[in-house]
Amino acid sequence: MKRSLKSLLKRSAPSVAPKAAPDRPAPDRTVYVVGDLHGRADLLEQMLELIDADVGRTRARNPHLVFVGDYVDRGPDSAGVLDRLHELASELPENVTCLMGNHDRMMLDFLADPLIRGARWLRSGALPTLQSFDLPSETLPKTPTPDTLIELATLLKSNLTAEKHGWLSDLPLSWSSGNLWVVHAAADPQHRMEQQNPRTLLWGHPEFETRPRADGVWVAHGHYQVDTPVFDQGRIATDTGAWHSGRLTACAIRPDGSHRFLQT
Repeated sequence: MKRSLKSLLKRSAPSVAPKAAPDRPAPDRTVYVVGDLHGRADLLEQMLELIDADVGRTRARNPHLVFVGDYVDRGPDSAGVLDRLHELASELPENVTCLMGNHDRMMLDFLADPLIRGARWLRSGALPTLQSFDLPSETLPKTPTPDTLIELATLLKSNLTAEKHGWLSDLPLSWSSGNLWVVHAAADPQHRMEQQNPRTLLWGHPEFETRPRADGVWVAHGHYQVDTPVFDQGRIATDTGAWHSGRLTACAIRPDGSHRFLQT
């Protein structure tokens, strides 16, 4: 059963939280960073239940949920994921943030220019997305004709609806609280977070996983699939391949710098 999360977010907690150590993330309130969903609407509902229970257990005050992007492709119900996230973000804009992922960007690029962008998106797991929107993709040829691509883009835009298309197009590339930043893919360790290249935030950076930052910033992200979630040296990795592994991961990060991974 779907939850509104309103009762979850109204729960109270002690007004003064202990401070984090200098080498830990220190958001101004509890943050739940949820990894790549890739069409797993079923796991999204399970994760909301886990977050609800964690908020109740810890009495977190006014928590914030951040979804790292990649809502579409590969998994079976991209349409359901977008419907649910749009609902949550609309109902609770002060407590729910959805970031854009590179797969979401590819779908938007396809809608804007199906002839140029279509082939790349289709190679990246788009067929299940089209199917989730009830589009005729089962018999799609390996190399669709220009007319077919244009027709698919027109139908997808109609089924997505103008409201959700506008919402998806306006999704931010980052979110921050204290020294915690959340992005989809990565950040260039040699540049301030305010000066990051949008492509880096969406697609990654060659030094992100190997070169520590020198500014005390912690970066939580998805995109890079890991078998076990990571919380180490300024990086928090949350993409555990939910679309095929069945393990959707979120990291609860407290103002005192402590954390806990939640997993379906």
